[in-house]
Formats: sequence, structure tokens, C-alpha cells
Amino acid sequence: MSDLLSDELLSTIGRRSEPRREIVTRRDIRKYAVATDNRQRKYLDGDQAPPMFHVPLFWDVVELAQLTPDGVSIDSLLPKFPLEKAMAGGLNIEYHKPIYPGDWLTSTRTLTDIYEKQGRSGSLIFYEVLMDIVNDDGDLVIREKTTRILR
Repeated sequence: MSDLLSDELLSTIGRRSEPRREIVTRRDIRKYAVATDNRQRKYLDGDQAPPMFHVPLFWDVVELAQLTPDGVSIDSLLPKFPLEKAMAGGLNIEYHKPIYPGDWLTSTRTLTDIYEKQGRSGSLIFYEVLMDIVNDDGDLVIREKTTRILR
């Protein structure tokens, strides 16, 4: 057994979020394209969502006082970890279908793994979250795997 990972903590692997459903609007696509300086006409006109559009689509809208010191909202999917300094560990996004205005998308997030490694400065905790985004036909639109490192 790991020094940091208790059986209770490891038992949270497999925890799933409640599905979140959002509609994609032409206006939101256009705003995202302008904000990210995307110059392709299909994005600027809002005819199709550009890559990464889905990232903020499912974020909670909260007041500033409800954000962590890093400016991130508290993720209710995650357990309380014994280490708290978070770093990016990796992001893999698979695009299966384009996103168009009028699409209703549903995301579900699953905590798929928690493990420990030793780094130069001590123990590190890694966790992985898989997010599947499907359309109303049940077709997979995007699969995103995020790895975070805690120290």
C-alpha cells in the first residue's frame, strides 16, 4: 500500500458525476472563436464549434469567492487528497463528431484512476478523469482524459 493513498481514497475510483446537459449556440461559438483568435470563417460565423470549445461549456458559473486560490471552481467529483498543490499532468482529447449550433450535449465525468509516484522532491499523487460528451442520439462526440499531479 502507498504512504498517501488510503483504501478509502482509492475506493473513490469509479465515482461518476451527474450528467450535465448544455445547448450549443451560434453566439457562443462565435464568442469563443473571437476570444481565441480563431480566424476560420466557419468558426467566426458560428457554423461549427472550433476545437477546445467544449472545455468551458460545462464549467460551473460561480462567484469569485467560490473559487480556489488558483481560480478554479471546487470539483465535487474529487475526494479530499492529502496533497493539494495541483499541476497539469496531461490532456488527451479525441474528437469523434463535429459540434454544431443547436446541438444538445451531455457530459459525464468519471474518476478513473488514482496512483502515487516518487518524484525528486517527494511523493506525488496522480489522478485521471475521463469525460465523455454525447449528443442527444447517444453518439460519442468527444472523449477527454485529464491527468493531474498533486504535490
